[in-house]
Amino acid sequence: MKTDHRFYFGDARDMRTVADESIELVVTSPPYPMIQMWDDLFTRLNPDIGNAIDSGDGWRAFELMHAELTPVWREAFRILVPGGIACINTGDAVRTVGKEFRLFPNHAKVLAFLTDIGFSALPMIIWRKPTNAPNKFMGSGMLPPAAYITLEHECILVVRKGGNRRIEGGDEKKRRRESAYFWEERNTWFSDVWTDVKGAVQNLPGERTGRRSAAFPFEVPYRLINMFSVKGDRVVDPFLGTGTCMLAAAAAGRNAVGFELEPGFQEVIIANLQSTAAVANRRIRQRLTAHMTFVKDKTATGHRFKHTNRHYGFAVMTGQETDLLLNEVLTGQQTGDNEFSVSYRSDLPSSFT
Repeated sequence: MKTDHRFYFGDARDMRTVADESIELVVTSPPYPMIQMWDDLFTRLNPDIGNAIDSGDGWRAFELMHAELTPVWREAFRILVPGGIACINTGDAVRTVGKEFRLFPNHAKVLAFLTDIGFSALPMIIWRKPTNAPNKFMGSGMLPPAAYITLEHECILVVRKGGNRRIEGGDEKKRRRESAYFWEERNTWFSDVWTDVKGAVQNLPGERTGRRSAAFPFEVPYRLINMFSVKGDRVVDPFLGTGTCMLAAAAAGRNAVGFELEPGFQEVIIANLQSTAAVANRRIRQRLTAHMTFVKDKTATGHRFKHTNRHYGFAVMTGQETDLLLNEVLTGQQTGDNEFSVSYRSDLPSSFT
């Protein structure tokens, strides 16, 4: 098995290099409107945004920022196959503009637009991020009524283009069965609240790119890609950033395309892709070890498993897991300035043979 990965330094509001209805999954984390670190980026796209902030008109700035993102969502709808899914990680913002402190509900704004252009909304995920802030009180502290609730979560919006995707043909059905996840993983991954995923810390070369880094952790796109696509599918990230989503796609045996405005990220994107084998194989071993521990603990309670995975020989909870196969990465090779190819082993590692 082999996957290909290509990234473009350009504006995702025009993804003409991607054909209509050719992508099975979009996974991304866009710049969050009204988060101060993104003000300069949005103002470069539309100077009226900076003027609105300077004049104290926060809501106008909010609306104008989202107007810069909406063409990307239209492009996502265009490139997705019928039944294709988009997962968008976004966070709301709280901010004082002028003299007024208020919430800017990014997730609601994005979701409203997505449904307006034809997407069907599916249950979203609340990603509750651990915080070590020594003082997270906002507003009037211990005195009512002007104390403010602390935002400690982000939203992962999940939307679909039309009805369920049709899986047709023997090869696609085989890839789907091999792409199964463990029963116990499903219980965690498909919960509407994630509390076990920590945020990412980025160490990037260059002052400019360092200031613009807001990458989500590998585990977020890795889960979403495994949840909503099958091996060999094509994944697009319109806001590629440091390449985390592309790395996750490679680790999961999916092809990927990414778009990024900042050419200064090329070095770190390539470095991330060069780490595919180490990252992917470590995560695969973690998943297999966790499952074997689950089986051992469950057996100790007297549970009798009725199904066996035909590749690994260990017990599984359901018949849908019997063909599950996690392909370890053999090699990752740069094939062009912004292109990468990854090959996988089709047999099992020695510890399972």
